[in-house]
Amino acid sequence: MPPTASPRAGGGRLALATAVLSSAALIAACAGPPATGTSGEESGHRLSASTPPAKGGIDSFTWALYAEPPTLDYTMAFDYPQNTILSNVCESLMRWTPQLTLAPGLAQKASNPDPTTWVYDLRPGVHFHDGSVMTADDVVYSLGRQMNPDNAAAWAQVFQNVDTVTGTGPLQVTVRLKRPDSQFPQYMATAAGVVAAKAGVEAAGKDYGTSGSLDCTGPFRLGAWNKGQSIELRRFDGYWGTKAKSAKAVFSFLTDPSARTNAMLSGEVDGGYLIPTESYDRLSRSGVGTLYFGEGLSTVNVNVTSMKGALGDVRVRRALSLALDRSGFVRTGLGGAGATTGSLTTRAVWAAYPDSVRTAAFTGLAPTAQDIEQAKALVREAGATGRTLTIATSTIGQDVSLLATAVQNAGARIGLDVRLKTIAPNAFTSLFTDAKAREGLDMFPETYYDSVTDPLDLLANFRTGAYQNFAGYSAKAYDDLVDRATAAYDPAARGAIEAELQRTASEQLLWIPVAEWPTAMFLNKRITGAPTTVAYLYYPWAADVGAAR
Repeated sequence: MPPTASPRAGGGRLALATAVLSSAALIAACAGPPATGTSGEESGHRLSASTPPAKGGIDSFTWALYAEPPTLDYTMAFDYPQNTILSNVCESLMRWTPQLTLAPGLAQKASNPDPTTWVYDLRPGVHFHDGSVMTADDVVYSLGRQMNPDNAAAWAQVFQNVDTVTGTGPLQVTVRLKRPDSQFPQYMATAAGVVAAKAGVEAAGKDYGTSGSLDCTGPFRLGAWNKGQSIELRRFDGYWGTKAKSAKAVFSFLTDPSARTNAMLSGEVDGGYLIPTESYDRLSRSGVGTLYFGEGLSTVNVNVTSMKGALGDVRVRRALSLALDRSGFVRTGLGGAGATTGSLTTRAVWAAYPDSVRTAAFTGLAPTAQDIEQAKALVREAGATGRTLTIATSTIGQDVSLLATAVQNAGARIGLDVRLKTIAPNAFTSLFTDAKAREGLDMFPETYYDSVTDPLDLLANFRTGAYQNFAGYSAKAYDDLVDRATAAYDPAARGAIEAELQRTASEQLLWIPVAEWPTAMFLNKRITGAPTTVAYLYYPWAADVGAAR
């Protein structure tokens, strides 16, 4: 779906012994990963904690996006294109900072008087883009849209333990849980916690998110949407916080990786996230700007979407994993900016946990070195020699196309017939939302970003019925561990359970882990201020972009 400036040794505690848990305590409990370094031992790219702050305001800047969002409805904001834009228009109860810590957002305080109650005290005088003032009613309505099964919200899973959301004052909302949930307060900093004006959303009806205003509170309001070309954001001068440094931000849809790179080199666009890996060297040597790498809390994986065929046998999944040339993929598919891994989660997401938890989480995972002979033997043992598998590929970027090819090559070497199915860049996002789009597929390349600084964000995907559990994996023991981890507010206790989940996911190879991958961002010499970390998906990053000199 995630991933700093100052490290916090030892992390904090969400202590149930405390009667009231303030947002300051939440910040301590969700300490971010280390500030700088490499994204794994094999990466030759240093991670930057930030970019230089802007020296002044600008009239506008243009940003490259690899695809046009199908909607900007916050209930469906689960992928890069939507959230890269929406994070600057709509705000959440809490805020994920560029340092990947939790901070107050539209709620100036979050308290936890007992294990199943969260109370959010709202900021007074916050205006929506239509000029109306935010109240508790708007929060109740906004969260209710996420919980309404008729909306099929991408974030519905976040609310699975929510019993009621009620206004307990003009500027106070109380969430009562069915059971303790350590994840819920963290997700209130993502699109799951977005607040929009009830009147505006209801007036838009089914058109909400595709035309007109989004009626949110962010530093930018939605401007012109030129379908197939661009989306324009305009500075909201009634913003409650620090005003945006740029009067306008334009997002240009450039689906072709070469076109995106050329636009950055020519100055047609000023920057972008998710830089095509094949362009790293060209951009870094261009002299027209700077290529930054930041903590992405992201892993590149092979998402197993069906276990009805040969991949239903764990031996075949292990065989493919053993046959993959991960190092070769990191060099070519990720431009050398990454590290091979046998873990579905990044090391950085475990940074605030005790050493014993981190050691347990990364011991005995899937091997990353190739072993073709052992892989062949597993395929023969499973009786799968000659079986056909299909993996999606796309020109969306080399991280997708070259991983699909690597899986095909791995299969060919061990007796599997892996076929490629090409998906258009604008249609690739449908693989996450539309079961019909996944028909005929056994797997597809996926870069998974954690939306909160907690390994359970990814590991909970294999719980029975989870949103991204496309293959339908179901094991009561795994579900029980997810439930126990979810209920554990204490990070050390939760981390120990999450380490067990990690080992189970690795043993079963529910997805095939390939590499850790940092966030890449390019800024030309005209602008600066954008954060380098994956926080840009939920933090109003465009408001920080301004003049570089």
